[in-house]
Amino acid sequence: MTQPRLQIPVNPTALSDCPALARRADVGRVLVKVESGRPFGNFKILGGMTAALRALSRITRTPVAQLPTHRDLPRLICASDGNHGLAVAAAAKIAGAPATIYLHHGVPRSRADRIIALGASVYWIAGTYDHAVDAAIEAARVDGILVPDTSSDVNDPIVRDVMSGYATMTNEIAVQLAESAIAVSHQFIQAGVGGLAAAMAQGLPKAKLAIVEPENAACVAPALAAGRVVRIDSSLHTCAEMLACGEASAPALAIFQRHNPLPVLVSEAGLLQAAEIMRQEADIHTTPSGSAGLAGLLQVARRGDLSELSGLDRSSTVLLVATEAHPDAFCRDVVIELEAACRFAAGFFPQMGA
Repeated sequence: MTQPRLQIPVNPTALSDCPALARRADVGRVLVKVESGRPFGNFKILGGMTAALRALSRITRTPVAQLPTHRDLPRLICASDGNHGLAVAAAAKIAGAPATIYLHHGVPRSRADRIIALGASVYWIAGTYDHAVDAAIEAARVDGILVPDTSSDVNDPIVRDVMSGYATMTNEIAVQLAESAIAVSHQFIQAGVGGLAAAMAQGLPKAKLAIVEPENAACVAPALAAGRVVRIDSSLHTCAEMLACGEASAPALAIFQRHNPLPVLVSEAGLLQAAEIMRQEADIHTTPSGSAGLAGLLQVARRGDLSELSGLDRSSTVLLVATEAHPDAFCRDVVIELEAACRFAAGFFPQMGA
């Protein structure tokens, strides 16, 4: 008898109450939005896939549902540390479009293999994520649609679509909080280019925002200090690979400037420790990128000056986002993942009127 195929749910991801983390941080409550339950095991599907499909629909003047019947769709192009590229590759596979993903040499081969398994081409770029961004921009000028998650243009429509896709998560959180009659006082959100943190600031404006970045790859904090996007000239080497970005997104920065966030920079040791604590004390298996918010919370909790500045105390309810599954805990088949992504798209686009 044939075994039924595993189905990956496309329902809202879990919002976990983690009392052990709250005790460690000496706060009232810690809630963790666990994004490993998304198709492809991370939150980027919300932004990258939906923005890519909307871009194809807009440029070809074809409804999203009819894209697979459209001949000669333009190529989708993006730069990525891995997860955004996977989401764009999934959009291309669903629509029947070609895709090229630009990765820098710091991206693990395992992440590239998942993108290739979806039929996308991968171009390797020397340097950092920002060099891959530059290469993708140049390529899209010749052939294709650029699907960035960052831009120097504060009004970039595709980056805005990416962040509006992330709002799916904040909408889920708002409903989950209302059902539990819980109010969040603080949110510690990791930032690469800043898109997720900006979406969280907009979606949950009553919760004080702390933006957490690796010390070795912090681009949002300098941009906030300068009042403009600046490029960080460093190797960006960090164990939080998904946060290794040297230039903040202008659309995200514009949102931050309206919300007065607290920048928090964390060490490599703190990032590694947070991933282990999240695994041991909350049974959430993620990476240093995924647990960076916890690293920031623990750092602020240990420093009285930062706690006072943030208003963090034993009555606080803190929200974190575990943005991706740990690779060792993630062994789902790409075909099954794609089926889940298709179901997600089918449910998402009617709401958008696309």
